Amino acid sequence: MLRIALAMLALTAGIAAAADYPTRPVHWVVPYPPGGTTDVLARLTAQWLQEKLGQSIIIENKPGGGNNIGVEYVVRAPADGYTMLLVNPANGINTTLYKNLPFDFIRDIAPVAGLVRTPNVMVVPATLPVKNVSEFITWCKANPGKVNMASSGSGTSVHLSGELFKTMTGCNMLHVPYKGSGPALPALIAGEVHVMFDNLPSSMPHIKGGRLRALGVTSAQRDASLPDVPTVAETVKGYEATAWFGIGMPKGSPREAIDKVNATVNAALADPGMLKRYADLGGRPIGGTPEDFGGVIKAETDKWAKVVISSGAKAE
Repeated sequence: MLRIALAMLALTAGIAAAADYPTRPVHWVVPYPPGGTTDVLARLTAQWLQEKLGQSIIIENKPGGGNNIGVEYVVRAPADGYTMLLVNPANGINTTLYKNLPFDFIRDIAPVAGLVRTPNVMVVPATLPVKNVSEFITWCKANPGKVNMASSGSGTSVHLSGELFKTMTGCNMLHVPYKGSGPALPALIAGEVHVMFDNLPSSMPHIKGGRLRALGVTSAQRDASLPDVPTVAETVKGYEATAWFGIGMPKGSPREAIDKVNATVNAALADPGMLKRYADLGGRPIGGTPEDFGGVIKAETDKWAKVVISSGAKAE
């Protein structure tokens, strides 16, 4: 009887804890420096989560290692629902790009919620003497060995979008990885590097401010936030790449915590005000169940494995 009573007490406590979650601040790891797309999206979403969940959502920027430092930190964190990861394309890409990772992303990170997809955008300094993708290809081929392509880090969608472009056009560009879009963009604006296939949200303020020129978006269709900018595919037939973002937790985190965060994120994606804020950043909602987001991660991992292998991209 005592054993049954203790079991019932534990069950009751568990239900109460689930209902009360979160009872303390939640730490959200962003594996890039402040200022880039992942950071911008996390901070926007954190405001909503904070208001709806009634606890602080603390953003922790842990850049480095092509995204892997932040991921490993979350993998090793307690699986108690109080540590989250900003999931992004590098998590799918790195599975193939890196040969000896100390974790298996699909095995070790539980999918929680899909946030948004965004196109990348091919941007150059406003001072570069090219106006469109065709002119860039001509200029690049006229300057062999002199064109530098910035990225937010080896293995990011920004990097692989550029590698895909190189493969499909024959442009010879030297990859220059930075620790996130935050530090890469000032170098691009200054003309220290010549092109970047950046996530649209982080480049948008510089495009609107006239510091960068958008040559093309990487999605299959033009983006509503830049209706006059053509797709790269209008010049390079068949070219397509988009970035995707969401939330993960360490494998084994309480299902109650996962479901509560998932429901809160889906509420954000149904809110007209939040949808507009995401759209202003070029984001289109993903949403769905944790399992739906797990399917996105698997599909993107398979897609980019083919690009990594065909392009010969290496972790730097």
